[in-house]
Amino acid sequence: MSKTVGIVGTLDTKGTEFQFLKEQIESGGLSTLVINAGVLGKPVFEPDVPASEVAKAGGADLEDLIRVADRGRNVAAMAKGVAVVAKRLYEEGKIHGIISLGGSAGTTIGTSAMRALPVGVPKVMVSTIASGDTRPYVDTKDITMMYSVVDIAGINSLSRQILSNAAGAIVGMIKTEAPAGEDKPLIGVTMFGVTTPCVTAARAILEAAGYEALVFHATGTGGRAMEDLVRGGFIIGVLDVTTTELADELVGGVLSAGPNRLKAAGEMGIPQVIAPGALDMVNFGPPETVPDQFKSRKFYQHNPTVTLMRTTKEENAQLGRIMAEKLNNAKGPTTVLLPKQGVSAIDKEGQPFYDAEADAAFIENLKANLSENVTLIEMDNHINDDAFARKLANVLLENLRNK
Repeated sequence: MSKTVGIVGTLDTKGTEFQFLKEQIESGGLSTLVINAGVLGKPVFEPDVPASEVAKAGGADLEDLIRVADRGRNVAAMAKGVAVVAKRLYEEGKIHGIISLGGSAGTTIGTSAMRALPVGVPKVMVSTIASGDTRPYVDTKDITMMYSVVDIAGINSLSRQILSNAAGAIVGMIKTEAPAGEDKPLIGVTMFGVTTPCVTAARAILEAAGYEALVFHATGTGGRAMEDLVRGGFIIGVLDVTTTELADELVGGVLSAGPNRLKAAGEMGIPQVIAPGALDMVNFGPPETVPDQFKSRKFYQHNPTVTLMRTTKEENAQLGRIMAEKLNNAKGPTTVLLPKQGVSAIDKEGQPFYDAEADAAFIENLKANLSENVTLIEMDNHINDDAFARKLANVLLENLRNK
């Protein structure tokens, strides 16, 4: 049976381009199902799902949207509507992947539909803004962003090739079957480059015990992605080695995971073991992007595009209180392991971020505010020592067995 690509687009303003995209996908052997999110004009060709149905799904009336002609309101309503429609079509087995194209408004609408679908469902967004900050569009989903190079305004020698490539990409994704693997219980693990030795050693122990470790890069989006899967019931235990995103949220770095980080496992009642990995640092981009208010602080140039700033004693004290507050309401087995010799590869004696006083402030304030329901273990090790990694993994395994 032929599989079907969902095409989401504004057929009033980009109809010619979407028609070309549709034809290219169908020439690749797949069927298409077109969802029209255009509001003000008539579609260039007839969609399978009309704009009126999309607007209704978004809680709006198409005629009212046309009459008021408020662009921001229209985009918000249609973005909400396509998410509802795409999710329903996927759950009904009517689409097996999704593609869209557009500028800022089209990207907002198209990626809204994509984020409504599970991870693993093919998603391709051809966008004029794909070379900028795509975090608001991608969030925690596996959306493939393709830069359009030229504006999406007609079919020309360049757009013809780019849209053909996009069609080939979604066709190839949908036709490709992932090889079957053994399903194992999933453990969520957080990692940074500066905590990699710890995570690598702990992961090996978890995998030897029959679990599959999903390692998330603690980049803000990574922490949110892990916790989305926790809330979705996919992950049965968490080894939160790298809680650095809390520092970015507190101080104003670029890798914050938001105010709800470190709450999901506790809310779901699953076992979690936590370490203060990389809480010695706040992340920024290139040096020139660091806000002026921080210019007198201690920095480390991780690479040309990543500048790390050392957290202060006062910030570490706050982080200790914040972590305790987040963990105190946990419904499941919760253990915090504290490495007393440093929390990252550059926070150890002789390294640029070593600050025993700042690290001690974190430990002191965590201990002072942590509930008796949370187990606290202090170890005279560095976070990347094998002994610390082994303890992390073994405590989580014990908590999983006893749950």
